[in-house]
Amino acid sequence: MRRTSFARACYELLSSMRFAISLLVIVAVAAIIGTVLQQNQPYPDYVFEFGDFWFQPFQWLGLFDVYHASWFLLMLAFLVVSTSVCIYRHLPGILRDIRSYREHASLKSLRAMAHHQELTLQTAPAAALEQVQLWLQQRGYRYKLHAREDGQLLAAKKGSMQRLGYLLAHSAIVVICLGGLLDGNLPLKLQTELGIKQVELRNVPQSQIPPQSRLSEGNLSFRGNINLAEGTAADVIFLNAGRGYFVQELPFSIRLKQFHIEHYSTGQPKLFASDIEVMDRATGKVTAGTVKVNHPLIVNGIAIYQSSFGDGGSHLQFAVWDWHGKSAKPVELKATSQTTQSFDWQGAPLTLEFGDFRPFNIENIGAEPQPGDMAKLLQDARQVKAQKNVKNLGPSIQFKVRDGQGQAREYLNYLAPFESEGRYYLMSGVRSEVAAPFAFVRIPLDEDFKVDGFMQLRAVLSDPNAWPVVARRMADKAEHDGAISGPFRKEFEQSVGWVLQRYSEGGFAALERFLGDRVPEDKRQAVAQTYIKLLQGAVIDAWDLSRERAGEAPLAVDEKRYRFLMDSLVAVSASFDYGSGFYLQPQSFQEVKSSGFQLTRSPGKDLVYLGSVLLVLGIFCMFYIRENRIWVWVAEGRLLMALSSNRRDALTETEFDTHRLAMAGIAGPQEDSQT
Repeated sequence: MRRTSFARACYELLSSMRFAISLLVIVAVAAIIGTVLQQNQPYPDYVFEFGDFWFQPFQWLGLFDVYHASWFLLMLAFLVVSTSVCIYRHLPGILRDIRSYREHASLKSLRAMAHHQELTLQTAPAAALEQVQLWLQQRGYRYKLHAREDGQLLAAKKGSMQRLGYLLAHSAIVVICLGGLLDGNLPLKLQTELGIKQVELRNVPQSQIPPQSRLSEGNLSFRGNINLAEGTAADVIFLNAGRGYFVQELPFSIRLKQFHIEHYSTGQPKLFASDIEVMDRATGKVTAGTVKVNHPLIVNGIAIYQSSFGDGGSHLQFAVWDWHGKSAKPVELKATSQTTQSFDWQGAPLTLEFGDFRPFNIENIGAEPQPGDMAKLLQDARQVKAQKNVKNLGPSIQFKVRDGQGQAREYLNYLAPFESEGRYYLMSGVRSEVAAPFAFVRIPLDEDFKVDGFMQLRAVLSDPNAWPVVARRMADKAEHDGAISGPFRKEFEQSVGWVLQRYSEGGFAALERFLGDRVPEDKRQAVAQTYIKLLQGAVIDAWDLSRERAGEAPLAVDEKRYRFLMDSLVAVSASFDYGSGFYLQPQSFQEVKSSGFQLTRSPGKDLVYLGSVLLVLGIFCMFYIRENRIWVWVAEGRLLMALSSNRRDALTETEFDTHRLAMAGIAGPQEDSQT
């Protein structure tokens, strides 16, 4: 008895509309979370986005992979059972109601309806019934005639299929949930819980992945990604799984023949597509096709989507320039993007970690640096302006320089010159934190559009042996122009040499520190202007000396060349905050493109589509089909008409008025009517 009562209680609970709606709300909320929160990403990405505090509860709740979480699949299963029981419980009554005309309705119940009319029948009952039948047929009603002792009752109905809306909508929920359960890959979930399959946590070649972390070709459902460089192929994909991944075997190998990309005039990508070949591993059959965004290629039930694109390991060549040494000659370096290589710089072992090579770059490179007082020059040398100046800066390479202690700085170097107001620069960005924006150093190019002129000048400014020469030449000019006299020549040369020495120790920042430490505040501006004038004059003679060392003739300083020298002072000063003793100048490249694919097997997809169609049909039936029932009782001298509808609105009133007038015409003239 107790067992029967428990089973009955379970049945009542599962068939309860409240229970089904509660489950549906939970599933809907979970679906919203799964839509808003990007799913199935590597866990470090979530830690970076939410922090350790929120990462732990979110992970425990399975919010990073909602659609495969155990509790979500359990909710879907319960919803399938609950909705199926609801359908089972109400189906007989609905079908019975659809088939029934309710021809046994009593006169008392008809007279109790809100819409009824009773008339005196002036014609023969048989003739009246014939006219009523004709009228209802014209209005699209189906009817059934029932003979009774007190007369004849004609029961008619229209729109009975409205009741199917309930069945279609509930069936849609069942079908959609079944599709979700199929795509939720319950077999893999159970194997993981039982320890048969284990998530791989190591970063090793896929050939070394053990069988317990590999999924066979017959895996029910999966969604994974793979990146292929042009000319390469793969027959496995990787499925993110929490802190690790699974290796999914494919029944075919996919090869990227060529990647195509088109750009807008701004440099933004307009269209990208991949020409691929898919070879069946069992039969050797090759299927060729082009995959575009939202235009997948489907092979053996597996859809291949174009998801991303990037660098596939381009070949790069650099010139390595010394920032602060006496040498003005570069060292050649060859590298490949997306690789790591050791690099020895002046006895210090370093590691160069090359990232992606990008042929197009849309960047906000800030406002133009302007010459002025020392504070302004310091500001230009050390930071990027907040003002927007968006340009396509051309090809770039991003890389990190890591020292022996594991500390690293990240750099972003551009190959193409950047033009601003007729002047040309090479751009190099630097940052010490991943989340920080790049601060750009602008390296001015000489009249031959090369960096050599700047590097030759920088070498002179960094060479202590060159400072006396520069000071002597500057003193000769000053004495010739009458700016100084003979007794002050030595002191003038010492001042110039001192300014060059201070500048070589830290740029404008070194001069500013000296002013802050040694010069009274009320005299700093005047002293700073003196230092700037000395430095601006010295850089001209330093430039002449650098050209002599390079075997080139001196050039007259005009406005454009003077601007080049001022830009050089700013760039040299900024190099002290660069964080690296060298500058990698990209010189040439051989681009290798890669394409990112997402491969999915979704056996539940068709069920979800079917369920969506059923849901639309169900909603249409419930909201747009009106169910009307009419009863007409005819006896000798009497006619009673009643109407019921699943909706009480203006259309129902209009429908009743139409039938009321028609029945009045059939019944004949009335001396007394009752409505």
